[in-house]
Amino acid sequence: MRTLAELRAALNVWGFPGDLQSFEKELADADLDDLTRVREITQAYRHRVMLRCDPQAMAALMRSTEDVAYELGQKMAEGNAR
Repeated sequence: MRTLAELRAALNVWGFPGDLQSFEKELADADLDDLTRVREITQAYRHRVMLRCDPQAMAALMRSTEDVAYELGQKMAEGNAR
């Protein structure tokens, strides 16, 4: 994903639902002379595609709130026990 066209194609196939539309809206609303903002937008959406292609990242995203809360509680208890 080195070009906007490649990023658009990747979002269309691998993006989360609505990502391509959100990307297009954010890009349309941005001042294209503000290259820092354009870079921030493209990097954020590129990262979303990369997350979607990473099995470990997707597994982490699919965890339930209860599971994450339990693990956090365990880690905090271990930290307090030291």
